[in-house]
Amino acid sequence: MVDDLLELAMDDPSAATAAARRVIAARGDAAGVALAHRTLGVVLRDGHQVGLALRHLRRAVAVATATGDAALAADVRATLGMTLCVAGRERAGLAELDAAAAVAGDHRAMTLMRRAAALGLLGRHDDAGHDYGAAVDLFAAAGDRVWEARARHNLGWNALEAGRTDVARAETERARALFASAGLELDEAWARQNLGEVAEAEGDLPRALAIYDAVHERYDQLGHERTHLAIARAQALIRAGLHDDAVAVASSALGRPAFPQNVAWLHLVVAEAASAASDDDRAREHAREARRLFARLGNRQLELRARRALRRGAPWRAGALRVAAELHGSRSDLSPPALLLAASLAPHHRATLLADAATYRRSSRDLVRASGWLATALLHDEDGAPGRVLRACGRGLDALDEHRETLGSTELRALATTHGRDLATLALRHAVHHPRTLLRWSERWRATALAQPSVTPGDEPVLASLAALRDNGRRLAEARADGAPTDQLEGERARLERAVRAEHHRQSGTGPAGERFDVARLVAEVGDGCLVELVDVDDVLHVLVVHDGRVRRHVAGTTTAALALTRSAAFVLRRAARGRPFAPGDLGRLLQAELLGDAAGRLPDGPVTVVPTGRLHGVPWALLPALAGRPFAVVPSAAQWLRAHTVRAPTGAPLVLLAGPGLGTGGAEVPVLAGRRPGAVLLDGDRATVGAAMAALDGAALAHVAAHGRFRADSPLFSALELADGPLTVYDLERLDRAPHRVVLSACESGVLAPVGADELLGLASALFALGTAGLVCSVAEVNDDATAALMVDLHAHLDAGLEPAAALCRLRSGAGGVAAATAASFVAMGA
Repeated sequence: MVDDLLELAMDDPSAATAAARRVIAARGDAAGVALAHRTLGVVLRDGHQVGLALRHLRRAVAVATATGDAALAADVRATLGMTLCVAGRERAGLAELDAAAAVAGDHRAMTLMRRAAALGLLGRHDDAGHDYGAAVDLFAAAGDRVWEARARHNLGWNALEAGRTDVARAETERARALFASAGLELDEAWARQNLGEVAEAEGDLPRALAIYDAVHERYDQLGHERTHLAIARAQALIRAGLHDDAVAVASSALGRPAFPQNVAWLHLVVAEAASAASDDDRAREHAREARRLFARLGNRQLELRARRALRRGAPWRAGALRVAAELHGSRSDLSPPALLLAASLAPHHRATLLADAATYRRSSRDLVRASGWLATALLHDEDGAPGRVLRACGRGLDALDEHRETLGSTELRALATTHGRDLATLALRHAVHHPRTLLRWSERWRATALAQPSVTPGDEPVLASLAALRDNGRRLAEARADGAPTDQLEGERARLERAVRAEHHRQSGTGPAGERFDVARLVAEVGDGCLVELVDVDDVLHVLVVHDGRVRRHVAGTTTAALALTRSAAFVLRRAARGRPFAPGDLGRLLQAELLGDAAGRLPDGPVTVVPTGRLHGVPWALLPALAGRPFAVVPSAAQWLRAHTVRAPTGAPLVLLAGPGLGTGGAEVPVLAGRRPGAVLLDGDRATVGAAMAALDGAALAHVAAHGRFRADSPLFSALELADGPLTVYDLERLDRAPHRVVLSACESGVLAPVGADELLGLASALFALGTAGLVCSVAEVNDDATAALMVDLHAHLDAGLEPAAALCRLRSGAGGVAAATAASFVAMGA
C-alpha cells in the first residue's frame, strides 16, 4: 500500500493524505514512514502549501537517510529538490536534484523526470529535454511501457513549451499510443488533449477545437473532471473570437473542485474573455479574484496579468509594465499585446516597448506576427513615415490572412478580422488624404468573410442536428402559439445550436480566397456608372465616389450621428408598418447630410451603387433625397460588387416561388405570381419544407421567398426563414451546391445583417452572397404584410419587363404614398 501512495496522490489527494497520516501514526517501518511524509509533501505542494510541503519532505529525507537505503534517500531527495524549485529556491533545489541523480539505481529514471520538470519550470528546456530523453531510454530498457509513455508525454510538453511543435507532436503521439496499448484510457485522453495544444501552437485552430471537444466528451465518458482542459478550451475560444463561449466554458468549470492554481487560472480566463466581450463588470469581478488567488500562491507574473485585466489606476499601469517585461523576458506569445498595452500607458517608455514588440514580427505564429507588425507600424508612425506605416500594416494583415485561411467557418473568419482592426484603422488614418489609396485600404479588411463560401461539415451527426433543430423550431412555435411551457424546448434548442456551431468551428479552411482587390479594375468596371463607398476613419465618414475613371473623396458627418438617425428612421418605418401615418419629415435630409455630405449634390445622373460600412448596412437609403429618384443598390464591399457584376444568370433555370406558414396575408403574392408564371416551381403549404426548398433554390435563376424571417443578433448564422417543417437557417443555406442567381425575400427585416469582427456582416443575405448570389431584394425594416404583397406583385411585373431590381424598386417608390411609400422605402436591392 505504501508503494502506491504517490500514485494515489496524483489521483485522489484526499485519500492519499488520509492513508499517509495513518502510516505515520502507526510508526511502522522507516521506509514506509519516509514515503508517507513524501506523499504529504507532494499533496501539499500541489495544493500550493509549499512551506508545509517542505517540512514534510525534509522529514522524509531524514528518515530515508537513516535507513541506509541510498536509492530510497535519493528518490525522496529528488522530490524535495523539485519542490524547492517550485518554491523559487532554484539553486538549492537543483543541488538536491543533482545529488539524487548521481546515485545509481532503479530510481534514477524517476529522478531525471523530476529534475527535467524543475529545469522546464526554470525555462531551461534544452536541459530538461536531455533529462526527459534519458528517462525515456531508461524506462524503455527496463520494459516499463507505462512510465516510458509518461516520460514521452512530458518530453512532448517540454518541446511544446520550447516551441518545437514537430517534436512535441511526435513524442505526444507516441505517448498516446503507449497509453492506449496499456489500457490507460485517462492518460491517453490527456495525451490527446496535449495534441490539441500542439495543433493550436501550429496555428490549426479548427483542429485544436475539434480535439478539445472530443477529449471533453471522453472525460465525461470516463467520469473525470480535468480543469486544465477547460482552461485550454477557453483560451482557444478566446483566440477564435468566441468570447461568450469562453466565458461559459470557464465559468462552468469554476463550479467544480480544482487545485487553487487552476481556480485562479479559470478566473483569469473568464476575466480576459469578458473584457474582450466588453462585459466590464464581470471582467473586474473575476480579475479581482484571480489577482487575489495568484498573490496567495506567490505567482507574481500571473498576479500582474490579472491586475492588468482590472485596468484602473496608476498601480495597474505599473503592473502592465511589469507584466510586459516578464512576458517579454520569457518570449511568451502573450508578449506583443502586453507590450503594446504598456506602450499605450507609458509614453516615456513607448519607443522601447514598441521596439520590443516589433521583434515578434518574425514569429511563426500568425496572430503573434501580426501584433509584431502592428508595433512596427506604430514605430514608423512615431517617426512620421507614412509609407513604411502602410507597408507594415500590409504585412500584419497578410499574417492575419494566413490565420483566416486556416478557418472553414464563416463565423470564425468574420470574428478573426477583429485581430486586424488596429492595423486597418492605423492604415486608414495614413491613407485618408489619397482617394485611391484610401479605397484600397478600405477594401483590404472589409467583408473578407464573404470572399469564399463556408466549409460545411458533411457528416451525419451535423445533418441530424440540423434536422433536430428544425423539428425543435416547429415544436417551439406550436408551444408558444398554444401558450404551453417552452423551457425544456428552449434548453434543447440551445444544446442543438451549440452542437451545430461547434462542428462548423472544427472545419479547416481551403486556402487563399482569391486575388487581391484591384482599384484600377474597379474603376474600369464602374466606367461611367457610379459607386459610392463610405469609409469610417475615427468616426468621421469619408465618401469615395468612383465615376468616369476617377476616385474623388468628400468628408461627410459621423458614424455616431448617422446611427442615431438610422434608429429614428427605423422607428418611423415601424410605426407606418403598423398603420400609423408615414411622416419621415426631415429625417431623409438629415441622414443624407451625415452619410454623404456635399457628395450628394455631386453624384452623376443615373444608377448608383452604395457601399456602406458594416455598422451602417441597415440605413433605409431610399429616404435620402439624392437616391430617392434614381435606381440604387447596396453592397457589403466593392470587391463583392465586382464578383457579383461578373456572375451571369443561368439559362433555362426555373423561377422558384416559396410561401412559408403563418404570414398575415398567407403569402398573397405567391398565387398571383404562380398564375402569371405557370412554369414556376411552386412550394406552399405542407410542400414548403426545408428539404424541398433547398432542392429548388439550388441553381435557381430567381427565387421569391415569402416567409417569416427571424434575425438572430446573438447568433446571426441561426437567422432563419420559417418553413412548414421548421426554420431554414444560414447553416442550411451554406450547404447549397449552387447559389440562386437572384433572390427576393419579402419578409420583415430579411436584409438585416449583424456587424461582426472589424467590418464583417453575417446573416441570410451575406450567406447568399458568399455562395455566389448576384443580387437580392430584401427589407431592412419592419414592413406591412398587405402592402408588401402588393409591392411584390408589382416588383415582379417590372422584373418580367426586363428591369433590373434596383430600377424596379425605383419605379415602385415613385408616386407611392402612405404605408405603400414606407414599405417601398424599407426594401433595398443588394448586390448587382
